[in-house]
Parts: sequence; C-alpha cells; structure tokens
Amino acid sequence: MAKTIFITGASRGFGKLWAAAFLERGDQVVATARNLDTLKDLQQQYGDALLPIQLDVNNRAASFAAVQQAYKHFGRIDVLINNAGYGLFGTIEEASEQEARDQLETNVFGLLWATQAVIPIMRAQGKGHIIQVSSVLGLITLPVLGLYNASKWAVEGLSETLAAEVKGFGIDVTLVEPNGFTTDWGGASAVHSQPLAVYEGVKAAFAAGVTPDIFGNPAATPAAILKLVDTANPPLRLFLGKVALPWTKQVYAERLATWEEWDEVAVAAHG
Repeated sequence: MAKTIFITGASRGFGKLWAAAFLERGDQVVATARNLDTLKDLQQQYGDALLPIQLDVNNRAASFAAVQQAYKHFGRIDVLINNAGYGLFGTIEEASEQEARDQLETNVFGLLWATQAVIPIMRAQGKGHIIQVSSVLGLITLPVLGLYNASKWAVEGLSETLAAEVKGFGIDVTLVEPNGFTTDWGGASAVHSQPLAVYEGVKAAFAAGVTPDIFGNPAATPAAILKLVDTANPPLRLFLGKVALPWTKQVYAERLATWEEWDEVAVAAHG
C-alpha cells in the first residue's frame, strides 16, 4: 500500500534521492526545502504525488504549520524523515557563538520541531515511523567536527528516549547513522569557522585520514531506506555504509576497556 512520506531537507543529497525513490514506486511525498526551485524537476515528473513546502526547519511555528498542511492535503503521514541539517567544520575553540548556536538550532531543534508536530497525528492514526538522520558521528567523534558531533549525539539521546515514550502509541523510531558519503555535505552545504594557525597540525592529520575509500555512494542508499520503511519491526538504529560498524566496534571496545580498567575506582565512589 502506498505511504505518505514527509521529508525535511529534500532539496539535494539524501533527501532528494530518497524523495525520488518513494515517488518512483508510487508513494506520496511531502518534500520541504528552503528553496522550492530545487524541487521543480520532481514536481514536473511526479505531479500531484509530490507536495513541495517551503520551510526553514529552525522556525518552530512554520514546522508545525508545514506538518498540518501535509496532513490536510494527503489525509495522513505515515513516515517522517528528519533529514535537514549541515556540518560545521572547525575546532571547538574556533567556533563562534553564532556558528555553534546555528549548528544546534538546525541539527537538533529543527529536528525536534518536526518530530513534536507529527507525533499527535501518528498517535491518532495508531501508527507511524519517525526516521531521524543522525550520523556515525553521533556515536563516535572526529576532531574538527566537534559541534556537528555534539548535535548528532543530542539527536541520538533525544531519539532513543522518544522511541521508549511513543512505542505504546504504535509509533516506531529509527536513527539512520551514515558514515561518510559523497554528497555535498562537506562542500556547498558546509560552514567553516575562522581558522586558528595553532590547529594546522590537527587539521592536516584529519585531512590525511579522509581518503576516497571511506565514502559511500549516495545513489546506493535508497534501497536501504525503502526496506526500512517497509519492515514491520524497524530497528532503533541503522548504519548506512560499510565503514560505520567496524569503526564503531573498535571505538566501543576501547571504551569498554577503559571503563573496566577504572571500575574499581567507580565502584568505590558508589559508597
């Protein structure tokens, strides 16, 4: 049966690819973007199956209005995909106050507003699926992306909590955690802090580790997303890409070893 999918940040990258995949198989899609010109090609190809809505996800009232518009137009919302977001490149010290606030505003609060807006609709339906586009950097970290890391760790904590709160209403929650992909996330979509010379060595080491083989092909991801929304019991977490799982297993093994090493001190602190 055809589904109604609401996707934020659908102007390019994952959002547009996934919107096209849903439309191609006959689903109805609500696609939001700051600039609706980016969606004209999909609208021309798929007509009334696509509802484009201009939206700045940072605007809570506008996010609620967009969700209500989508619901009134199609009569239901089966899946929300919170895809809107961007990366801030720069060390912790380099990030300005405005850059830090803007990063969290979009990646965390923008996601929160759409989530809050759709929950009552899905609760009334007795069914729904909220998909939060996080990152492997919501589980582990890289230098030079500290504020981005922090935003995705916030998304992880928020969404895992949400999953427990709404499960009884028939609403599923999934965190999609891609490793690097060759979207323009690190290009035109990115913001760069004013550099400090003292961090040149850190950035050089970071750049040296960014090799082509760690990046996945975005065009290969729609099949995974279609399978995710069609499964009866979707997982809380889903990696995208071949790098994320081995990398996370290595980092978690190191964390567990440290916790074990300091367990005697931790237990003694219990009193």
